[in-house]
Parts: sequence; C-alpha cells; structure tokens
Amino acid sequence: MNILHKAAFTLLASAALACGVAQAAQAAPVKNIVLVHGAFVTGAGWKPVYDILSKDGYHVSVAEHPLTSFADDVTAVKRIVDAQDGPTILVGHSYGGAIITDVGNAPQVKGLVYIAAHALDQGETEAGNGKLYPNATKAVKKTADGFLYLDPAAYPADFAADLPKAQAAFEAQSQALTNSSVFTTPAGAPAWKTKPSWYAVAKADRIINPDLERLYAQRAHSHTIEVDGASHSVYESHPKEVAALIEQAALHAEDGQ
Repeated sequence: MNILHKAAFTLLASAALACGVAQAAQAAPVKNIVLVHGAFVTGAGWKPVYDILSKDGYHVSVAEHPLTSFADDVTAVKRIVDAQDGPTILVGHSYGGAIITDVGNAPQVKGLVYIAAHALDQGETEAGNGKLYPNATKAVKKTADGFLYLDPAAYPADFAADLPKAQAAFEAQSQALTNSSVFTTPAGAPAWKTKPSWYAVAKADRIINPDLERLYAQRAHSHTIEVDGASHSVYESHPKEVAALIEQAALHAEDGQ
C-alpha cells in the first residue's frame, strides 16, 4: 500500500469511526425520567412503574403537584424538570398529560409519554374534549369551594376496576381533591407538535373515553399501545407494559423515532 493509499485508508477509517461514535451517542438512551400524576391522586401510584424503571438503571423522579390550579401544577412540575441533570423523558397520566404538554416545551425534555392522558391542542380544554367524547362515570362531585372528587362508592369501579378491592377502596378514601378550574383552562402551545411522543390507551377506561385517547395519540403521531382490560389506573394495574413503553421512549427519543 503506497503513501496515498494509506492516507486515504486512514481518512476513511477515521470518518467511519467518527460516524460510529456519533451514531452511538445519538442512540444513547435518555436516563432521566419524570413521572407526573393526574387528578384525584398523588404520585404514590407511580411506585410500581418507578420500581421497574429504577431497577433498569434509570434516574426516576416523581413530581408532586398541588392540584390547586393549572399554573400552580405546571410550576411544580417544571421545578422538578429543571432539577434534572440532562435530557429527560416526561410522563403524564390523565390530567398529568395536560401538564406535560406544556412543560414538555422545555429544551431538556426529549420525549413525552402519555398514559391514558389528555394531550391537548392549543386552546382546547379537558372539559370541552370530554363533551365531544363523553366518559362513562357519573361519580364526579364538587365541594362548596370548587374542588372536584369522585364519589368514594363509585371510585373503585370507575377509576380502579382492575386493582385489588382493598387498594381501590383505600384510594377512594384518600383522594387528592382537584380544583375544577384545571379542567377548563385552555391549553397553550403543545410540545407534542415538536417532540416525539408515546401513548398508552386504557381500553376499559371510564374516566377518559378510550376513543378520545385514540384521537390524542393519532393526531400527535404517537407510538401507541392499547392495554386490554385496563382501567384508568393502568399505570398501577399494568406497570410492566407502562414501564416498557417509557423505556421505548428513553431509547428512541434522541433519534426522533
């Protein structure tokens, strides 16, 4: 091999190595995951998913937000996202989906995962979309000062039908009451229009109509799974499927797939 051939070979090898390094860096999974709960519950319900993701090596944070107003909740979740040390996957359940749709515009958020969640477009409200695709529950109650909760007698069947009865009964009696205004606050610019998303449809959901969930997933071009027999508490009752979807997002968000 003469000098010119050696130089050309070295150049090609260097380029190939650089390309390989770039591809490896591009394919590296996102390690930070922030889990966001929905209305009527706290972050404690994420523990089964948290345990799986933590065991698999992810740095997982559970954002607790006060359910006092949409602005308060966005601020609380953004505070946790800002504390992450790098690229982050943002996961929202139910009303938490509206929150991550807003907070997901932060530059460190690389992908969004919706778990039986609202993925609102600009100007939409959860209440408005719920009228277009009515849910099956009649259990919503309102306090004198405008906070909502579910009738504890109906909560197990409507929110948590696939959880153990004792667990569902406890959750019914330990609800986090939610300011009704969060369901009528118009959404801003949605992060799912510029960032990749994943979606889990709960096929037996009585709180959000599964057809509304499908609409959200389709228009966001989300990578979608449908979980048979899953209630609105799908993140608790099917943690393996939910964690697997989140890990797909972590593996592929950086390459835009």
